[in-house]
Amino acid sequence: MTQPISPLRIPQEAKDRLKIMFIAKHALGDGTLHPEDGNHAVYHHEVRTILEGLGINLVLANKYEALFENPGVDFVFPLLNRGGFLNSEMMLPLLCTRLGIPYLGASPILRGLSDDKHLTKLEAKARGIPTAPWAIYRRGAPVREADCPMAERMVIKPNASSASWGVGDAGDWAGVRAAVAGIHDQGHDAIVEPFLNGSDVEVPVITVNDEPAVMPMMMFRQADPTHLRTYWEKRDLVDRTQKYELFAFEDKEWQPKIDALTRKMVEVFRPFDYGRYEFRLDEEKGEVQMLEVNLNCNLWSQKVYGRSAVLAGLTQEQLIETILCESLARHGLIERDAIA
Repeated sequence: MTQPISPLRIPQEAKDRLKIMFIAKHALGDGTLHPEDGNHAVYHHEVRTILEGLGINLVLANKYEALFENPGVDFVFPLLNRGGFLNSEMMLPLLCTRLGIPYLGASPILRGLSDDKHLTKLEAKARGIPTAPWAIYRRGAPVREADCPMAERMVIKPNASSASWGVGDAGDWAGVRAAVAGIHDQGHDAIVEPFLNGSDVEVPVITVNDEPAVMPMMMFRQADPTHLRTYWEKRDLVDRTQKYELFAFEDKEWQPKIDALTRKMVEVFRPFDYGRYEFRLDEEKGEVQMLEVNLNCNLWSQKVYGRSAVLAGLTQEQLIETILCESLARHGLIERDAIA
């Protein structure tokens, strides 16, 4: 089983010296639910409030343009991931890299690798980690039936989607082709794979003292293992209380197996500050499949990371400070010997 995590504290000297930009779509919001982004607005407000409470010298921004020119900060805490265009997750790391400003999270190329579900699956397959068969249909490339691992029920989604944005299902090739065309029309690549019955096991990982620390696992237990979770459910824009629940996953058989698979995948993405590794567990069949990896994922206290942090002995404030402190140390902005 996972061990408690000792929190890291940013030295007061560093808080006084460093100017940190917090950039998120709702960084300037009041914390109310957004009609399209849902609880993401609440999440961004929570992180900003925590950073302010820690005494961080903050500069707030909510648009990419804030980094088109050097804003005169020492470090960037980026949560502006979904920009509405293909591969937008790489934009902020690229802008920071262009300006030579250190930032929280993985490098642009690693962000791209994790956000491209096809490439992540290739990494898993190369390491003997089970994952469902799939087909990638890039926008502008041929959409061939022969490439599709057809099953009774197929899932079609944007290859770089988050929170199940744009996900759909189909029972025949005509339905698959139409769904792929719809995703292409929105400017995105599509990935197609058989639907997997079961529930999702979520494995949050942070870096502490330059080593990956696997946090307590969580499971989204589905009342109906055939239910396809939607963006609207994940963003709390519709009622999902009767469909699934989030709870600590401590299965004595599967927890060690999923831990071992996670640690294999972790090595692909180092160095990173935090990421969520997702698996689909079919308890009836006794099978587990890796789904995807989400670096710079949702840290909200009411989601996987916040709930897992409590089990690891961390408050939400300690979780955010630990992640930020580790990143500042990795980038040489604070000395490791000075960390409390």
